[in-house]
Amino acid sequence: MKKKKKKPLWRKRWKRFKRWQQRSPWTPASWFTWAGMGLLWLLIQMPTSWLQRLGRGLGLGLYALMPGRRHIARTNLQLCFPELSDREREHLVRENFASSAMAIFEALLGWWGSDQRIAALYTVEGEENLAAARADGNGVILLGGHYTTLEISGRFFGPHVKGIYPIYKPAKNPVVELLMVRARKRYFDDLLPNSDLRGAIRQLRRGNVTWYAPDQDFGRRDTVFAPFMGVPAASLVATARLAKLGRAKVLPFYSQRLADGRYLVRIEPALENFPSGEDVADATAINRVIEQQVRRAPEQYLWIHKRFKTRPPGETELYHR
Repeated sequence: MKKKKKKPLWRKRWKRFKRWQQRSPWTPASWFTWAGMGLLWLLIQMPTSWLQRLGRGLGLGLYALMPGRRHIARTNLQLCFPELSDREREHLVRENFASSAMAIFEALLGWWGSDQRIAALYTVEGEENLAAARADGNGVILLGGHYTTLEISGRFFGPHVKGIYPIYKPAKNPVVELLMVRARKRYFDDLLPNSDLRGAIRQLRRGNVTWYAPDQDFGRRDTVFAPFMGVPAASLVATARLAKLGRAKVLPFYSQRLADGRYLVRIEPALENFPSGEDVADATAINRVIEQQVRRAPEQYLWIHKRFKTRPPGETELYHR
């Protein structure tokens, strides 16, 4: 039997160096990202109304340049708003691209805007609902969705709550991850990676608050099919399990860009009889909560995501062209 040849030491060190390059924000490979982020920092010094106009223009440009994403948004809107005419849905697709691009500048404004500038931009409603839910020492899950105002709403709401630990998905780019985490920790107590559900349960049992958005398609694992906007969607069961294991109440959390350029953040009363112990019923209740805000401002939802990619057995793929 032949012995396996040992890999040369230089090759091992080269692989280690490549891994370090991919994970560290301080390597030469990250210099272009740093330069780009520096330019974006300069951009967000402009007035907020200018940033919104710039985002709208960028979004309409992306609408023309990204036929694949345009097709995804059209498919989603056709499924979810069959009552609209083709012309009305196409207008909604364009507005969605504009809103999605505006979200880029809003996110950076949330990271780097001064407290004085941010304070003039928003209104919070329903803080009394959060206070009532925490009065008995229970933890709270703020049930969010992937609205395009998601990132900046954290900056708005974070300073109003003590003991808030949002669940987030780490960025693949190490520079973006560093800047994002550093910025968010200015107004949150800490962040919980989406792989650390034990950490989330621990904080909930201590009476703290976490934010969670379960409305994306992650495949069949730990999901059930429940209606979202009238369409069967692979829906995570994690929210109900977090609530049960963390002994937490679940409060709908919405954010919206208003016509005057300001923003509204709203917290509604805790869901009743949740979790029920029945996965499909609980997932349906969660989807219904998110639907309510989607219908209020449909252009501000993340329609360019393949929300209905995973299909029930026997159903065909929806996004083929």
